[in-house]
Amino acid sequence: MPTSPQEMDGNNMAIDTAHTKWWQTFEVVFGVPFLIAIFLQLFFPFSFPRGFFTPALIVAGAIVLFIGVILAFLARREFAKYNQPTDPGHPTLKIINTGVFSFSRNPLYLGGICIIVGVALIVNLPWVLILLLPALLVCHFVLIFPEERYLTAKFSNEYRLYTHSVHRWIGRSKSPPTK
Repeated sequence: MPTSPQEMDGNNMAIDTAHTKWWQTFEVVFGVPFLIAIFLQLFFPFSFPRGFFTPALIVAGAIVLFIGVILAFLARREFAKYNQPTDPGHPTLKIINTGVFSFSRNPLYLGGICIIVGVALIVNLPWVLILLLPALLVCHFVLIFPEERYLTAKFSNEYRLYTHSVHRWIGRSKSPPTK
């Protein structure tokens, strides 16, 4: 954690981080499209098919929402276990590759996306799913790629081995990592 002005940038974020701007967060990258989706729903109403599909969509949404909450909880628990910050703007001290991080390099993002998709299905808000694609692209370029560059620069071979064995979103590599 930065303790002196020399360790902070103009946005009160640590310099030794992947993200140095206040808006480089999941909440902004996915929250803004979510709010736009609500706005679009008010002025250009659009919904999933009703009738027979409504209970199925609500149940599917609840399941996806539950999975997202569990992923986010497990990721935060793993961060706490290693005394790692979850907020952007703080330096990463260690590569976490245990628990939920053993099958996803981005379980917090994945969990948050599941929560958003679950809510969209439950409340019948398809605009959220439409705007999810651009939000995912922004997530890759604004959040994930800078994090990957930062972690590669900071942890070099340890992070490269981790990226070889665990996929960005979900799954493990079948081939053994090479050194």
